[in-house]
Amino acid sequence: MKNTKPSIFIDLDNTILDFTKAERLALTKTLHDLNIEPNEEMMSLYSKINIEQWERLERGEADRDEILTRRFILFFEALGIKEEGFKAEKIYEEYLCQGHFFIEGAEETLESLYKDCDLYIASNGIDFVQERRLQSAGIKKYFKNIFISENLGFNKPDKRFFLRCFETSPEISPERCLIVGDSLTSDILGGINAGIKTVWFNPNKIERRKDIVPDYEIYSLSQLPNLIHSIFQEHKK
Repeated sequence: MKNTKPSIFIDLDNTILDFTKAERLALTKTLHDLNIEPNEEMMSLYSKINIEQWERLERGEADRDEILTRRFILFFEALGIKEEGFKAEKIYEEYLCQGHFFIEGAEETLESLYKDCDLYIASNGIDFVQERRLQSAGIKKYFKNIFISENLGFNKPDKRFFLRCFETSPEISPERCLIVGDSLTSDILGGINAGIKTVWFNPNKIERRKDIVPDYEIYSLSQLPNLIHSIFQEHKK
């Protein structure tokens, strides 16, 4: 029997789980372990470097292992601190796995959606880190499958990420599918490349880019269930 439920890819970091808060806590603990007293300037610097490195991964300019260690190498170089990037990365990853913080409305939105939609995680994150965060959050029950780029062999926004998803879960119909995420360069561009509908989660109301245009934009996760209903009701007509 053909599946009639909409298939919804949902990004994990800063769409369902608050990565910004988790990153800040993990970095603070990591620096303390290295006998470095963190401050606000350090937090902002690391976040900037981290985003730049993940965008290199999205563009295919570097592999995962390189960017994970390089972000700390660049961070310590900028601070003028002699410390091993690899050592810091391992400490940081362990702290990042511990616990979770939800984006406002995430649990209620998942509870509302999963009854009428097939939900799938679509993440560029580190496999074992995401697995432990999902386990901690107790939300794996909502998802039919969890797609992590490290396992698929391709990163969003590469359309091959989504092609692998379609191969793995043939019940997904691209015509009745969309992706929800906070990143224009990863989630939205990835959806555009794969030819599926896109919903940009933009709680901070960041100005749109002219070169990456989502089909829809929401500012709160509470808007998502009604939007998805209206999208696929229109599709039926």
